[in-house]
Amino acid sequence: MGSADSKLNFRKAVIQLTTKTQPVEATDDAFWDQFWADTATSVQDVFALVPAAEIRAVREESPSNLATLCYKAVEKLVQGAESGCHTEKERQIVLNCCRLLTRILPYIFEDPDWRGFFWSTVPGAGRGGGDEDDENARPLAESLLLAVTDLLFCPDFTVQSHRRSTVDTAEDIHSIDSCEYIWEAGVGFAHSPQPNYIHDLNRTELLKLLLTCFSEAMYLPPSSDSSNTNPWVQFFCSTENRHALPLFTSLLNVVCAYDPVGYGIPYNHLLFSDYREPLVEEAAQVLIVTLDYDSSTSSSPTVDGTTTGTAMDDVDPPGPDNLFVNYLSRIHREEDFQFILKGVARLLSNPLVQTYLPNSAKKIQFHQELLVLFWKLCDFNKKFLFFVLKSSDVLDILVPILYFLNDARADQSRVGLMHIGVFILLLLSGERNFGVRLNKPYSVRVPMDIPVFTGTHADLLIIVFHKIITSGHQRLQPLFDCLLTIVVNVSPYLKSLSMVAANKLLHLLEAFSTTWFLFSAVQNHHLVFFLLEVFNNIIQYQFDGNSNLVYAVIRKRNVFHQLANLPTDSQSIQKGLQRKKKTPEPISRTNSQDGVSMEGSRPAAPAEPGTLKTSLVATPGIDKLTEKSQVSEDGTMRSLEPEASQLSPEGNPPAALSDGEPWSGEASHSRRDRRRLSSASSSAQWTPTPDWVMSWKSKLPLQTIMRLLQVLVPQVEKICIDKGLTDESEILKFLQHGTLVGLLPVPHPILIRKYQANSGTAMWFRTYMWGVIYLRNVDPPIWYDTDVKLFEIQRV
Repeated sequence: MGSADSKLNFRKAVIQLTTKTQPVEATDDAFWDQFWADTATSVQDVFALVPAAEIRAVREESPSNLATLCYKAVEKLVQGAESGCHTEKERQIVLNCCRLLTRILPYIFEDPDWRGFFWSTVPGAGRGGGDEDDENARPLAESLLLAVTDLLFCPDFTVQSHRRSTVDTAEDIHSIDSCEYIWEAGVGFAHSPQPNYIHDLNRTELLKLLLTCFSEAMYLPPSSDSSNTNPWVQFFCSTENRHALPLFTSLLNVVCAYDPVGYGIPYNHLLFSDYREPLVEEAAQVLIVTLDYDSSTSSSPTVDGTTTGTAMDDVDPPGPDNLFVNYLSRIHREEDFQFILKGVARLLSNPLVQTYLPNSAKKIQFHQELLVLFWKLCDFNKKFLFFVLKSSDVLDILVPILYFLNDARADQSRVGLMHIGVFILLLLSGERNFGVRLNKPYSVRVPMDIPVFTGTHADLLIIVFHKIITSGHQRLQPLFDCLLTIVVNVSPYLKSLSMVAANKLLHLLEAFSTTWFLFSAVQNHHLVFFLLEVFNNIIQYQFDGNSNLVYAVIRKRNVFHQLANLPTDSQSIQKGLQRKKKTPEPISRTNSQDGVSMEGSRPAAPAEPGTLKTSLVATPGIDKLTEKSQVSEDGTMRSLEPEASQLSPEGNPPAALSDGEPWSGEASHSRRDRRRLSSASSSAQWTPTPDWVMSWKSKLPLQTIMRLLQVLVPQVEKICIDKGLTDESEILKFLQHGTLVGLLPVPHPILIRKYQANSGTAMWFRTYMWGVIYLRNVDPPIWYDTDVKLFEIQRV
């Protein structure tokens, strides 16, 4: 039968379903089979031939027929899984049911009255007189999920058969050990099966259905209550799923082994149409959804690493009941870590390779899913985090993240990408090794819209952060605290900043210490504290190699003097605030001496008008996101109790940073106002007072810098007068050989603010992840125009 005929027949069946007012019996196979038995319709056809309005009409007007359709479709999947799908016809039926359920499920989820439907058992329906008791009948959702997992390891349908002859010896799907059928070599599996594009296509369709099952989460409003686990994911990742381990491994390996270049040969992808990429995308999305787990409410799933033997031992599993989270947290072999890190780094760098070898590799679009996956790996598996930081391989993750941050800074539709990039860097910056690694010279020449510089990865990080702060859009303000916290965390380890980066840091201090900025919002002064802490750390711990920074501090010494003499009387406060009205730009771009941008780079572009984006919940303030740790002489860290740090002596860095509300404006969050207001307007009801200014001005940690200026400025001035110098290099030479040993105050202890898991970020990740998945699934548009509640869909 031609495909036009089969589409017509399918459409007729849909029309019959929508026009029938009487319930159709479940046993009426002649009627129900029209939907899957004789048709060859693609998933795109199903979406076109089953319009949203008709699904909703059946749901409202003949609910029993919609219920029976779902039940019968699940029954067909169960039968396919039972039989092993040996014939072409059976495979076609399975795929048709799969597509139909993918189309219908979102409309089941959007109606609260229907949400429990898949979790109920259908009494006696279509069982032809009780071949099993209704008591043991599984809820429909469980039958569906188990059938799909069986089908994902179905020989000759989704995996290669291991049998030599095909004559009547088809493998019994229940006796096969699916661990022998893992889809790709990598973690815990050495054999790479022959690529088979039909299998890839079939897996992709089944994974699309799984993702749709899990998407019930999109139809519930965001709540900080992390106990509302997704029942679909919970069951799927439980011991009830006998394929949990091979499926977890298959998904992870398929993602990490993917090479978009095409068998390692540049431009090869232009010859081969790539069947793997849709599977890799789907696998990445299913994987991050199964790992949606709030680690702050549980004991950390990380094990102590005494396990040996296989990649993940089956000794009593520690940690969570979610097996996917459990397996992820228990990967521990070096070669597995290497495989994962290399794979993620290769894929994240793919868009960068595009910029200097255009078209050499297929450009991938799923970098946001990869960043979520990388975040989960570091958050749930501390050994992986330490492995990443053990060598300079971490820089292969850092550079792409900085590239994305710089590229997305002007684009309102990519606020979520900016946040996850910054969160990952915050997590990494809590470890000493990250700061140490940043000293590696930066030689890769990825074209980026930043000033040309010669220096290290630390310089690159500071220059990109400066660019985000001075030329990003308004809605990035909640990230300033995080960006500067990262710089504070790495500052004690930075051996030698370039002149470009040193000037950028001083330009930020200049911008943040203007009176209008300091007085216009309750938490703006925190940014000055962070920057002073950066200067103090470098001067106290890395003075020797940092003559560029010391020189920049001396040149801009008036900024520090102005801070020390900041007026605190009412009149001056009012005058400072008046100035703001004349300066609408949050931070001036003048006098930041930007110089020429790198060759081949394009300026960061704003979103095209009309671009779709999804709203995000507010992120917790920096004081909730992090906890303070003090670094001891031997390099070990100990956590500081919040009470203790509040009482720190005056000479210390600003431990009492959380006296104001967090930058992200909790107030606006409680109003459920998802538009993040700029800090100035969200605190409109607040006015600065002399007491308030005094309360933090007295804590500004200026002692070290003032002492440095006191000692060095007269010496530098003397050189200039004696030698009639206006030449920087002589002064720098003098500063390189100078020393302040014994002249500075006693070094303060190093304070690191480490990321700590909390339910606020868990909720943020959930809304971000589902927003990405919603927007990325456009062909077919699975959730488009359904009533999602987790976020709003907005146009830029």
